[in-house]
Amino acid sequence: MLSPEFLKKLRLPDLDSVSQYCRGLSVSTLISMGAITAATTFYMATRPKALPPVCDLKMQSVEVPGGEFVRQSPLLNGDSLLTHFYDDAKTIYEFFLRGAQVSNNGPFLGSRKPKCPYEWLSYQEVMERTENLGSAFLHNGHSKATDPNIGIFSQNRPEWTITELACYTYSLVCVPLYDTLGAEAINYIIDKASISTIVCDVADKVSLVLDCVKDKNYTVKTIVVVESPSKEFVDRGKQAGINILSLREMEAIGKANYHQPVPPRNDDMAVICFTSGTTGNPKGAMLSHGNIVSNCSAFLKQTQATCPLGPRDIHISFLPLAHMFERVVQGVMMVQGSKVGYFQGDIRLLMDDVCTLKPTVFPMVPRLLNRMYDRIFGQANTSVKRWLLDFACSRKQAEMLKGIVRRDSIWDRLIFRKVQASLGGCVRLMVTGAAPVSPNVLTFLRAALGCQFYEGYGQTECTGGCTLTMPGDWIAGHVGVPLPCNSIKLVDVAEMNYLALNGEGEVCVKGPNVFQGYLKDPEKTAETIDADGWVHTGDIGKWLPNGTLKIVDRKKHIFKLAQGEYIAPEKIENVYLRSDPVAQVFVHGDSLQAFLVAVVVPDHDFLCAWTKRTMGLEGSYNTLCSSVDVKAAILDDMVRLGKNAGLKSFEQVKAICLHPELFSVDNGLLTPTLKAKRNELRQHFRSQIDELYVGVKM
Repeated sequence: MLSPEFLKKLRLPDLDSVSQYCRGLSVSTLISMGAITAATTFYMATRPKALPPVCDLKMQSVEVPGGEFVRQSPLLNGDSLLTHFYDDAKTIYEFFLRGAQVSNNGPFLGSRKPKCPYEWLSYQEVMERTENLGSAFLHNGHSKATDPNIGIFSQNRPEWTITELACYTYSLVCVPLYDTLGAEAINYIIDKASISTIVCDVADKVSLVLDCVKDKNYTVKTIVVVESPSKEFVDRGKQAGINILSLREMEAIGKANYHQPVPPRNDDMAVICFTSGTTGNPKGAMLSHGNIVSNCSAFLKQTQATCPLGPRDIHISFLPLAHMFERVVQGVMMVQGSKVGYFQGDIRLLMDDVCTLKPTVFPMVPRLLNRMYDRIFGQANTSVKRWLLDFACSRKQAEMLKGIVRRDSIWDRLIFRKVQASLGGCVRLMVTGAAPVSPNVLTFLRAALGCQFYEGYGQTECTGGCTLTMPGDWIAGHVGVPLPCNSIKLVDVAEMNYLALNGEGEVCVKGPNVFQGYLKDPEKTAETIDADGWVHTGDIGKWLPNGTLKIVDRKKHIFKLAQGEYIAPEKIENVYLRSDPVAQVFVHGDSLQAFLVAVVVPDHDFLCAWTKRTMGLEGSYNTLCSSVDVKAAILDDMVRLGKNAGLKSFEQVKAICLHPELFSVDNGLLTPTLKAKRNELRQHFRSQIDELYVGVKM
């Protein structure tokens, strides 16, 4: 017990004093204290929470014993490579059946007419139409054993997917065609794949097919048109010995001659996807149901814990269905019972489609991401706006580094709300691939859009993807880690000084997503798949300390300068593309010259603002492109970035010319997958390249 004398020395207040003090507190003070307590409680209950990482982000891939430096996904936990995610979904046909079940026959395929809402076909309605169309194919003599290939020549629309699923329902094979390949390539594919039935969307494509097969002994016997064919086309078809009819007529034939589904096996062929290539005829990559299922399943395995998909999710389909990137995304949506809404077919109306559809899943390609980035920064046309944008982005990036992904922060409400609304306001998962994307662009858009945003890498020969960024790792500058369906190893490219021992080399892929080979082309198949089953991609990769893969170079496009130095132009171009005023760049050199030159296409949305900000120079886009001072300033900025990136002096361009028109598929300078056609670029700009070499004094 403490004595009264001791308590007096402590001078503690007695209860009466405390009571008197409390009564003396103002009501406003008590209200303030209550408000603070309530606010603190509310913040603790609603503060943003980090998504738990699915693996140790400091070591995101695992080296497999064996001495070949093979790496796999840590999500496998020692198990064999992933072949499927659901036991009841081991073919794309079973993907469709599962989607119908888990959605409870919900809406599946959506389309719209101009200024109208989306109209939806349910899973059951799609199933009925696929069985009718597939039955018609069988009635016309198609079967798994004889004449299995069905051509699809169409833009993205519900009928594309209905035709594809009709093939899968009856163990047939779909062969996509696309007009950007050109008439010669379409001729080649029809002949190579022995296609007797082609489903077209519009009359122009029917006309192109008729022109291709005219006066030639081709196998085409039937053309099915989504939009009813005119009498002129029907008559032209009869003259060529081809039956032309509408899709509805074809479905009616199938309904009158119904066949029970003939489900495919896991190892049956599903699609022959012709890759455009930068030279020569396209190559027909043969992909099985097992290939596609394993690739889709690997994506689900890697993202399911942090961003599970379901019947409420909506995907906007506008990237070409003729390529595997879009097809894999659709497979992922279908097996989860989700919805797929198609754009109207005009890329200029895409944003209107997006705002109407309000998608939750949005696949992208770097070209569109760059445009979005440029438009956002183009509107930040004062130093204050630019500072606010950079500051808001830095605060969101700081949250991302803690694993927090959201779009309800104060910065979202004040700065990024319009950006998110431009994509419908509901996007929660984005994925980009098909080409490299600038780390600055990806990092900014991850922050601005506030959704899980993955970057992948792959090619048709591994069914689309072989790496993907891990959930929680939102640091740009790499393409992620091996998907759970494949292993990856890097092999020596000694002539370029890339050695597997140093964690560098050509990227090689092996697993159930690796294709079956090229159609009727064993020689090219042997060049791509080695005796042990590894696909050699031709890309040069580097393992980063955290186990992620960075693509640093391209093996095929190397050349020597006159002094004997090896040059990898794509590596240099990727560095120069980080320059704000640069939209596209083509770096050229050859063994007769001692230095590099380049053709640069300035960014139409950004050049004027950039020259005004950095040079105080104003003018139209074309006027600025013809300015010697602007050309010199852009070259200086490119060289500065090259130095910062560690380019050697002989890797830096010495002269550039500015070209005001973008390289595109339409002008023949890009492939349909937006890769540079280097030979065509070289020939197209031959005179400008020669002038650059004449004008530089070394």
